Amino acid sequence: MKPLLALLRRDINLFFRSGGGAGQAIGFYLVVIILFPFGVGPDINLLARISIGVLWVVLLLAILLSAERIFADDLEDGSLTLLLTAGPLPELVILVKLIAHWVSIALPLLLITPFLALMLNLPAGGLIPLIICMSIGSLGLCALATIGASILVSIRRANQIISLLILPLYIPILIFGVSATSDMTYQVEKPYTSLLILLGITLISLIIAPFASAQALKANL
Repeated sequence: MKPLLALLRRDINLFFRSGGGAGQAIGFYLVVIILFPFGVGPDINLLARISIGVLWVVLLLAILLSAERIFADDLEDGSLTLLLTAGPLPELVILVKLIAHWVSIALPLLLITPFLALMLNLPAGGLIPLIICMSIGSLGLCALATIGASILVSIRRANQIISLLILPLYIPILIFGVSATSDMTYQVEKPYTSLLILLGITLISLIIAPFASAQALKANL
């Protein structure tokens, strides 16, 4: 357990260092959301209608933007092979790296989301549903990003290729994430159906990601 906790701390530190991905993702998230109202115009009713979708799309892209860094630093310093062969089970190592990616990238974005949501005129009653749904969905997004990063780990500057590979898999999470947030915000009939589907997709992604990523890394290395 101690080696895995040490790996978690190390990966979080790497993500927050210069060029590690966290600052870039947070900066991208802030800039796009802050500039968006200026592009749409002063129609606050329009902003309220599209705010949930905008926040979800920008969260998705911010997580995707940092996907390449999940294994890149370990590959550069030669520790990736050591982690997969001499440490704990490779699947556990990858799960820890997935969690580190979520803590370093998604969690800071979730913390600033309520302020940005109010800027987009999201109803105050939608803040808690938004954070709940985004917390669940972002775990699934990080899991799928881990799979994409492991498949293309040996290719330098593979962010564009990872985007093409993973974006189709992100669409179900995006659809049900937006649907679940809207249903809970506006209290439609059966508001938790989409949330349960989103939770199911995330759990399946979390189960598959460590095993699929371990096989992809072994094939690449």
